[in-house]
Amino acid sequence: MENVLKGLQPELVFKYFEEVSQIPRGSGNEKAISDYLKKFGEDLGLETIQDDSLNIIIRKPATKGYENCPGVILQGHMDMVCEKNKDTDHNFVTDPIKLRVEDDMIYATGTTLGADNGIAVAMGMAVLASNNLDHPAIEVLITTDEEAGMSGAMDLDGSLLKGQYIINLDSEEEGYLLVSCAGGVTALSELNAEYTSVNANKQALLVEIKGLLGGHSGMDIIKQRANSNRLMGRLLNLLCVDYDLAKIQGGSKNNAIPRECEAIIVVDKNDVEKTKNCINEIMNTFKHEFSTSDPDINIECAETTVDKVFTDKTKTNVVNLLNLIPNGIQTMSMDIEGLVESSTNLGVVHTTENSVTFECAVRSSVKTLKDDITNKMDLLATNLDGKLILDSDYPAWEYAKGSKLEEICIDTYEKLTGKKPIIMAIHAGLECGLLLDKMPHAQAISLGPDMFEVHTPNEHLNISSTKRTWDYLVAILKGMNQY
Repeated sequence: MENVLKGLQPELVFKYFEEVSQIPRGSGNEKAISDYLKKFGEDLGLETIQDDSLNIIIRKPATKGYENCPGVILQGHMDMVCEKNKDTDHNFVTDPIKLRVEDDMIYATGTTLGADNGIAVAMGMAVLASNNLDHPAIEVLITTDEEAGMSGAMDLDGSLLKGQYIINLDSEEEGYLLVSCAGGVTALSELNAEYTSVNANKQALLVEIKGLLGGHSGMDIIKQRANSNRLMGRLLNLLCVDYDLAKIQGGSKNNAIPRECEAIIVVDKNDVEKTKNCINEIMNTFKHEFSTSDPDINIECAETTVDKVFTDKTKTNVVNLLNLIPNGIQTMSMDIEGLVESSTNLGVVHTTENSVTFECAVRSSVKTLKDDITNKMDLLATNLDGKLILDSDYPAWEYAKGSKLEEICIDTYEKLTGKKPIIMAIHAGLECGLLLDKMPHAQAISLGPDMFEVHTPNEHLNISSTKRTWDYLVAILKGMNQY
């Protein structure tokens, strides 16, 4: 390990964050990080549980004078979103994250950083390993598969947890206390793919949309950034020449706004230059529309080869679905100014031998609106001779106004900073709703340090904010015996 973060404060937090960053831990590839955490807890002599879903629970007894306080669950997730640009040489299954420090920020090199949610793992470990903190009984709960569907939290046996206060450490803005979040579901539209042979008088062209900023499909959807998959649908619909479609591929995670998409089209050899000119005009249109949100948008077109193309029916169905499927903000909250109420993100488009699939993250703080969106998707897929599959449905986290935990966190923040924290609901999904369903006696709140461009290769974590958030967490735990 290079010890890139050595000397940064808080020392233990960044020590463990760097250790965690050495272990590949994309969603679905969490065995190594789970085993690492299990060994960590056992080496400290603490009661440690690893369940069948690889969730980890590590218990630390209360310090003297805190034995009668409600227990605290420090919660985060061990998996990370694995995003990189196409020209980045990195294998998320085998390679460690390459950290670098620039001014007051920590970045990865060409990939997502994994501060979402490695910083929660590191803070939980630091609390467990520290010998000079005052605190109630602690349970550090680190779940699996949060980014891909929250299956770890869904499978968790709530009876294993004893604490009454859940402090989720999966937030990304210092000074905010999150008290509510949207629910969500993964919606997979699948269309049958039928093929025919390529006419010898035609030329295949690879069309690539790239240079988009992307972002978190919950937190950043309000920024109305371009979605490369959706733009490819528009491009295919706007083409001024007759063409065949052979393939479309875009995005890699449904919870990340896709930055790149590619399609292979086939045109008459006499129409190649006309096609390229048309694509250039479409690019200029996109550049104008997204000049603020995605100033570096670019479309490249190069000759290639292909031996088969979709039938006309398949092509028409694919282009229609790309253009008509709900995407982006669907409704805004009428109760909380500036809060997205429901949205969708067409995160992944994938072509196989037999099908073309369209994977969306659907989010809403109102269940009936979430159902309305998926009903529309079902109608669309069915009318295009396809089907809709729903998976990883998780509930919204409803605000419990005036809870004791909220009072403790507000009072502590005021004492530390002289300011009130901002109480906030977010459109992103957190595991608190699932956990509270399993533990109706518990209360929950979420906090965290400043992170930026999460779910993109430009993700970065503020060092000073991490120090202040750590001091805040320590103060919350220390003040628990005063309530």
